[in-house]
Amino acid sequence: MHKNIKLTLFTFFAIAHVVVAQDEKEDDIGTETVTVTKAYTPTISDAFKIRSMPTINDSIVLQKKKIDYSIFSVPVASTFTPAKGKASTVEKTPPPKLFNSYASAGGGNPANIIADFYTSRAIDRETRLDVGLTHNSSRGDLDGVALSSVYSNTKLNTAYTKRDSDFDWGADVALQHQLYNWYGIPDGEFTEEAIHSIDERQNYYMGQAGGHINVEDSYFKNAELQYRWFWDAAKSGENRAVLSTGFEFPLNEESLDIKVNADYVNGNFKNASLNTTTNDAGIKYSQFQVGINPSLTLLRDDLSLNLGVNLVYGLDTENSEGNFYIYPAVTASYRLMDEMAIAYGGVVGELKQNSYYGFVEENSYVSPTLTIVPTDKQYDAYIGLKGQLLPNLSYNIKGSYTAENRRPLFKLNPQNTIRNDEKGYNYGNSFDVFYDDIKTIGVFGELNVDANRNFTLGVNAEIYDYDTETDNPAWNLPNLTASLFLDYQIGKKWYMGANLFYVGEREDVSSEAIIGLQPTDFPATIVNLDGYFDANAHVGHRLNDQLSIFLKAANIANNNYQKWSNYPVQGLQILGGATYKFDF
Repeated sequence: MHKNIKLTLFTFFAIAHVVVAQDEKEDDIGTETVTVTKAYTPTISDAFKIRSMPTINDSIVLQKKKIDYSIFSVPVASTFTPAKGKASTVEKTPPPKLFNSYASAGGGNPANIIADFYTSRAIDRETRLDVGLTHNSSRGDLDGVALSSVYSNTKLNTAYTKRDSDFDWGADVALQHQLYNWYGIPDGEFTEEAIHSIDERQNYYMGQAGGHINVEDSYFKNAELQYRWFWDAAKSGENRAVLSTGFEFPLNEESLDIKVNADYVNGNFKNASLNTTTNDAGIKYSQFQVGINPSLTLLRDDLSLNLGVNLVYGLDTENSEGNFYIYPAVTASYRLMDEMAIAYGGVVGELKQNSYYGFVEENSYVSPTLTIVPTDKQYDAYIGLKGQLLPNLSYNIKGSYTAENRRPLFKLNPQNTIRNDEKGYNYGNSFDVFYDDIKTIGVFGELNVDANRNFTLGVNAEIYDYDTETDNPAWNLPNLTASLFLDYQIGKKWYMGANLFYVGEREDVSSEAIIGLQPTDFPATIVNLDGYFDANAHVGHRLNDQLSIFLKAANIANNNYQKWSNYPVQGLQILGGATYKFDF
């Protein structure tokens, strides 16, 4: 719009100037008005690109001559045949050959024999049968004792397992025979005639059968049933059945676990306690307990907390006496510094079922005249710290305080030669079970080194302090125990290992039965047992994938220490043998 106005004014003044100029020549030629109605629109003409190589029309420039190329082919005779290319491969280490069976046997001084056999057969993809047989015996006698010290232990284990997609189940059967002698009579204690009249041999027999099932993706998690029959050559017998089940119920981020247990033990000893002067009546016992253990598991970042309680009802069916027990079952752990420091602690308790079989496994020289009652473990409170200082160095330290009622302690039986029978355990050479209420303070420490898969080293120690209700010593319980173990794989052919342990001083009591006196009035003497150190080692060489030989040494220090009062152990023992692997 403004451009139109400017152009009109410009045209107007130009015409006026012309008119004025014409007035000088002519007096009057008239006026005319020109109006521009179209705006000015500039345009740009098309650009033309200059060729980079312009055409030159010059008569002196030579024209290029066209050249034709051709190849003169001559056939050449050749015997070379190229091979097909192949991708380069990485050389793989062949996997080790695995066998499903092995047999091992060895012998050494003093007339020691060991044998071991194991096979694991896959019946099909889901079913497997395992069979194992072990034997360990010695026919040698010890110096310083009047009776034979031979022993033998043979055990057969079989297990059948089957795995399905959502559960697995199995059954097992075990048989065992043990031979031990009550040889704990020093030379010169009795006349040769009395020694020859003693039958010191004891035989133990065990048969066990059981089954189990584990279920996935179900509230019902597992169940296990075990039955064991145990008896000896002194006409003692025991039956025990244990049933345990577990359930799990998820609750948001937590889980509620419920365990139910039932434990029944029943047995009898034909012989009476050695604290009596006659052997007229035997000993019977029958204990039943059933318990339920609900617990709530809480997981919060670095904290793991388990809140539970153990409710148990125990019934002495022989005497028709029952009691209800409530035990704590609280455990927790917290990561202070990832894997370097994990604090843990807890307070737990239980009604522990004792049995004749369990006592024999711990001390084979007990007399078949025991009183069997359960141990009321009121609580075991502990706190500790564990972790890894280095990738291959781990540690564990723990302090504990335990209160137990009726804790079993092994104590020498009185020398009771005035009884109206002649048994091989009447001569102060067998052990009774003495129950005491004990409070125990314990401190435990452990270090483990795993330099690599071929070398492991561990050391641990534990210190105890006992406070008994009867003010007696805690019979045959040490105040200090320590051990060290080592395993080393030397290349592919050689391997070795060692085990060293120390057990501190213990106390026992030696007494003698006197006619007319009560057992509490029998003359008694405290027996102090020195602490002992034992070292065992083994070395082996693999001749090939199937055959290897080994050499074992026991009690390297050759110390005939006494593990139990009047029961020295064998000195230095050297044993060699071989192991053969095969498919069966």
